[in-house]
Amino acid sequence: MKTSHWLTGLAVVLLALAAGWWGGRHFRSDAPLPSAADGAEQPRRILYYRNPMGLADTSPVPKKDSMGMDYLPVYEGGEAPAAPGTVVLSPEKVQKLGVRTEAVRAQALSPSIRASATVQVDETRQYAIAPKFEGWVEQLHANQTGMAVRRGQPLLSVYSPELLAAQNEYRVADDAARKLAAGDAASAATMTRLRDAARQRLKNWGIDTTQSANGAHGDAGSLVIRSPADAVLIEKPIVQGDRFAAGDTILRLADLSTVWLIANVPATSAGLVSVGQQARFQSPSLPGRSFEGEVAFIQPVIDPQTRTLAVRVALPNPDGSLRPGLFGDVVLSRDSAGEALTVARSAVLDSGVRQVVLVQVGEGRFEPRDVVLGERSGDRVEVREGLHEGERVVVSANFLIDAESNLQAALEALTASQAHDAGDTGSGSPMPAEIAAQDAHQHETPPASEPAADADASHDSHAMEH
Repeated sequence: MKTSHWLTGLAVVLLALAAGWWGGRHFRSDAPLPSAADGAEQPRRILYYRNPMGLADTSPVPKKDSMGMDYLPVYEGGEAPAAPGTVVLSPEKVQKLGVRTEAVRAQALSPSIRASATVQVDETRQYAIAPKFEGWVEQLHANQTGMAVRRGQPLLSVYSPELLAAQNEYRVADDAARKLAAGDAASAATMTRLRDAARQRLKNWGIDTTQSANGAHGDAGSLVIRSPADAVLIEKPIVQGDRFAAGDTILRLADLSTVWLIANVPATSAGLVSVGQQARFQSPSLPGRSFEGEVAFIQPVIDPQTRTLAVRVALPNPDGSLRPGLFGDVVLSRDSAGEALTVARSAVLDSGVRQVVLVQVGEGRFEPRDVVLGERSGDRVEVREGLHEGERVVVSANFLIDAESNLQAALEALTASQAHDAGDTGSGSPMPAEIAAQDAHQHETPPASEPAADADASHDSHAMEH
């Protein structure tokens, strides 16, 4: 009987082992092999694409709307979460802030430099009236500063004893040389030398000896000084009757048919200026008028006080409207360097260290992106790195969105800091139970029963001795 029970139990055990082996083999053959990416997060399935402007229009495949904006994917379980740093705004907030976007586009730039400029006198067209002899002003014809004179017009008449002596010497020597030429050749030669010396002296003083000999300059000892060019009297330090020394400037003239325009170009744009560059000048004193010219000269040094480079432009001034001292703006234009990706200047947030634009990556989603800028032309600026053609950037209210981004970043940092502080407190400080155990261990006292037991044992031992 016992043997039959034992055999029955052995059969049951063998059947159980066989069933387990067969089931495990079947499971290994049917189950898929595990992949290395099972532990990684799998991408969510896209259900459909919706209109970026919130219209009731969906598409099962990617497409663009009539404005060229990409349809937004709608994922299983909701739209894709915003990337770190992306600012998410509701449609109501976008409308309230007045957010306006513009597509990045390629276009040809004509870079130009705008600078302040002042009209000045052409230094090569100034004339100083400075007699080389001592004398007095007998009559002053050009007696008003700003007076316009023509070439050859009398400016003033002067009297000089030195001039009188030189004129008389020339006249006497010339007459004597003519009279002695036929009778006394030696004396005639001496008079000729004296006459030539007097003529050279008058010539050195800037006086025409032929006219002086003919009396064209007026009375002996007096000289009429005439204007050397069509000009304007800009300085008159003398009055009629004044005495002057040899070399004193008694009048100063300037020809204003051509003037200089001195433009103060910032040092940062000094490398963009070249001789022959086209320039256009406008002044608020002459509304509606502009004057064209070319860059004629560039100063070799930069003014250390104003940090500007002086650039000279020669401007024709036929009607005299460009008066010295006139202030205005000059635009120095350059030839186009070809097409380049450009955005509006208002799209760039420039901190001085980095330049950032806000790119619209979805409906109500804006991503800050660093860019590298190039040439500037008007209200457009070249973008060399950071953007692609067709991307939409914020051109209005970008400062408000940037402030929103900074606020979100500050709140996230504050929340993370509070969580970190709470974690440090929970892990580093001892638990109350631990503190109680430590206090109990430090203040532990021997049990009260032990001394009593010792006393009883001592009493019994003493009793036995007796």
